[in-house]
Amino acid sequence: MQGLEDPRGAPLSTADPSNLEALERAHALALGFQGDPIAEIDRALARDPDFVMGWLFKAGMLTQAMETRIYEPMVAALEAAEALADKANERERGHMAAVRAWVEGDFTRACERWDRVLIDHPRDLLALQLAHLSDVLLGDVASQRDRVARVLPEWHEGVPGYGWVLGFYAFGLEENRDFGRAEEMGRRAVALNPKDAYAIHAVAHVHEMTGRQAGGIWWMTSRRDDWAAGNFANHLWWHLALFHLDVGEIDRVLEIYDERLRGGPGAEGKYQELDSAALLWRLWLYGHDLGVRWTELADKWAPAATDSLYAFNDVHAMMTFVADGRDDLAERVLTAAERHVRRGHDDNVAMTREVGLPFCRAQQAFAEGRYEEAVERLLPIRCQTQRLGGSHAQRDVIALTLIEAALRAGRYRLARALINERVALKPTSPQNWRLLGRARQGAGDQDGARKARARATSLFSQPLQNAPAE
Repeated sequence: MQGLEDPRGAPLSTADPSNLEALERAHALALGFQGDPIAEIDRALARDPDFVMGWLFKAGMLTQAMETRIYEPMVAALEAAEALADKANERERGHMAAVRAWVEGDFTRACERWDRVLIDHPRDLLALQLAHLSDVLLGDVASQRDRVARVLPEWHEGVPGYGWVLGFYAFGLEENRDFGRAEEMGRRAVALNPKDAYAIHAVAHVHEMTGRQAGGIWWMTSRRDDWAAGNFANHLWWHLALFHLDVGEIDRVLEIYDERLRGGPGAEGKYQELDSAALLWRLWLYGHDLGVRWTELADKWAPAATDSLYAFNDVHAMMTFVADGRDDLAERVLTAAERHVRRGHDDNVAMTREVGLPFCRAQQAFAEGRYEEAVERLLPIRCQTQRLGGSHAQRDVIALTLIEAALRAGRYRLARALINERVALKPTSPQNWRLLGRARQGAGDQDGARKARARATSLFSQPLQNAPAE
């Protein structure tokens, strides 16, 4: 029997329209960060266990979790699909090869396999989504842009899902510092689908990277009804908190943390724990009292202290453990990471060896007051941090840790040089000028310190309530 095509023309081996409908529903949930896409596809698979693309959708979505507890169901879904390989079409077998590579730890090859699918089926939205999100996990900045660029001319507004593709492209452009085009693409995506949380997020990144705090706050708050109820909400609350942090509105930052990241509705899950750690660490670097928040967060991380398949998760777990004085848990993270580097054979080995472990050890040294050691561990990796994965905004925590360690170690000229880089890229950041004032003061440049503090004060005092209607 002839198989069906999805609304974008990608072929399926199934001839059952209800399977196609279920797949579209599940994929729409995943793209929009809504509901439970896995539960949706599981219902279709319970009805038809021979639905090849259903199993591949499930396995593909689970690749993004990067946790050992997800590994078994991911492998089970892949094996169910592979058992049906003789019924699968070429496109589906391409997805099988990609997920198989992922299961074997070769994440780069998985992306290459999805890319092969896209060469023949440039409107395969699932292959594009999984490859793009994997590029983010791997820190492959160029591919975040170029993988989408290779297929974008084959899309147009008349093709269902076009807006999602624009959102992917917007983020890839932003990570490659093409901020003008990134914002244009992101806003076009949001115009097509106001609830596209990923595109909203891409535009927030543009505001963050260009130091447009007032505009960023307006962008996020004006669209709050579009993103605050979805599965991506915690990360977007984190972005909003970063804008307030940069302009010194610490009470608002803590309010967001306490109401949205600490344990508010929908605050469970790895994104919540990652974003919480990243925000608290920044506040801690700036010298703010966080009360019992570290203890509460460390308790959340503790059960999964060695449950990660991803160095990016490890460094965030480490933040909570060293800040809360959980030496036993910190040592467990380090031991597991060191063992993985010695024995592992996947792409995460390189991520852990080159950036993850040095940053974890630097965090431990920082928390114990060994600031000079923290500096020496971070200096060699400061220009290689993209290998950790995530975004520029997320990885900025490494640069901030290095700068604060340098200031506390009395390495004022080094700190000044590093902060000068930041000021050149984002001169509208009050925190950058505040840090520069400290560095210049320590280096004996009293006049320079006074001017930097004055600049920080003037930026801190600019009213945010009058943000432009962009």
